[in-house]
Amino acid sequence: MGKEDKVDGARGLGASMAGLWRRLVRGRDEDREAHGQVEVAPARTWRRVDELLKAAAGEYDGEARARERVGQLLAFYQGAGDTDRQAFLGRLEAGFGPGKPEVRKAIDAYLAARDDAERVRAEGRLADSLESPRLRILRQFNLLPDGVHALVDMRADLYRLGAEAFPALEQDLLRLLTLWFDAGFLELRRIGWESPASLLEKLIRYEAVHEIKSWNDLRNRLDSDRRCYAFFHGRMPSEPLIFVEVALVRDIADKVQTLLDESQPTLDPESATTAIFYSISNAQAGLRGVSMGEFLIKRVVQQLLSEYPRLRNFATLSPIPGFSRWLDRQLAEAAYLERIPADVRTILESTGKSGMAAIQHCLAAEIGGVPGQPALKAWLEGECAFYLAREKSGKHPLDPVGRFHFSNGAALGRINWLGDVSARGLRQSCGLMVNYIYALKNIERQHQDYAREGSLTLGADVERCLDAALRLRRARRPAKRPASQAEVS
Repeated sequence: MGKEDKVDGARGLGASMAGLWRRLVRGRDEDREAHGQVEVAPARTWRRVDELLKAAAGEYDGEARARERVGQLLAFYQGAGDTDRQAFLGRLEAGFGPGKPEVRKAIDAYLAARDDAERVRAEGRLADSLESPRLRILRQFNLLPDGVHALVDMRADLYRLGAEAFPALEQDLLRLLTLWFDAGFLELRRIGWESPASLLEKLIRYEAVHEIKSWNDLRNRLDSDRRCYAFFHGRMPSEPLIFVEVALVRDIADKVQTLLDESQPTLDPESATTAIFYSISNAQAGLRGVSMGEFLIKRVVQQLLSEYPRLRNFATLSPIPGFSRWLDRQLAEAAYLERIPADVRTILESTGKSGMAAIQHCLAAEIGGVPGQPALKAWLEGECAFYLAREKSGKHPLDPVGRFHFSNGAALGRINWLGDVSARGLRQSCGLMVNYIYALKNIERQHQDYAREGSLTLGADVERCLDAALRLRRARRPAKRPASQAEVS
């Protein structure tokens, strides 16, 4: 039998088993239905599922049997509702962990090893003991034509249904998918207007940063002075895993609406000197935590340079998704309110509103044509610089987009006033956007500095904004209360 025949046979098996399991799942417990309870698969179905899981977790007994078992399990899972899916995931979580006696015995043997050779053998036995039967079950999904995709979808279900209830299963899925989706297995492909309509529809659906509002909008993003690149995996050939949208321009962009404006003239890409990465979207929720973005940017830079050697600047035009939320928390504290400059407080109080509502009112007025408020602009840019450069979770930036780009070796080059005036941009980051600069000669050094010490590289404009915010904090720091005579004595 040839390779194609085997694949067709596996597909036929999967289809027939899917029909069988759907019929089984449709057989509902009438008593449950009569009492208005959530419909679930009948007990006989679950007995069969448990038998299949136990067999799949046991000793390997050949590819054909393993493929048939896991095909039945997948058909059941894909035909089930959320209640049954949650129960299925719960069985994988609770019943198929490493055996504690075996692990303890392997640890004892490792600690008792008398020489290097014995220690190496003990390490191997310890590694084997720590591999859970659950992982053996999950690995067998790779035997099915759509098994890898199914595991990605299963992990997405895990997050949707509550990943905190399945920590061991989540760990095993992440470990497996990290291996299977290593950068060496990924293919970089350009997506263009001539790409299949089904792929373009997915692009619209998966875009997570700047909503694609129409087919004309999409066509503009795929024009001759625009690029869209995505990573694909051989087992999911029609599914983009992560994609980046790029604008080929002459200067570093400061407003995303200008980049997305369909009425703007198309630039000859041969005359471009700058590539702006203005949207990076993870397309598969089930691959959360699997590192691909940093490889994507570096591969795209290489691809662009091979096509357009005149390119000199590589930068992002990035959102600041956590800034408004952080600022809102600050505004709830009396001590913070006292640090706001008097002229800014006057501007905010004149709106008759408080907190973020007052800020949003001022921004909406400026967008609507009311003369700008330089004091408000300077204050918000300073607070944004402080948030990006000084607010940390451990040694890493609190802002997720900043954390991503700094870890890739980028520098924070500039904060852009009213860079995104969409409803989402105003809500998330008070309309501010930032440029992360990918200077090719500095990327590796800055990446190493960040990895070792958490060091952030800031451009001159950002340093100026940050200095203003720090001066404000020092100037407004409450003075120490003079010590009383009794305290002195």
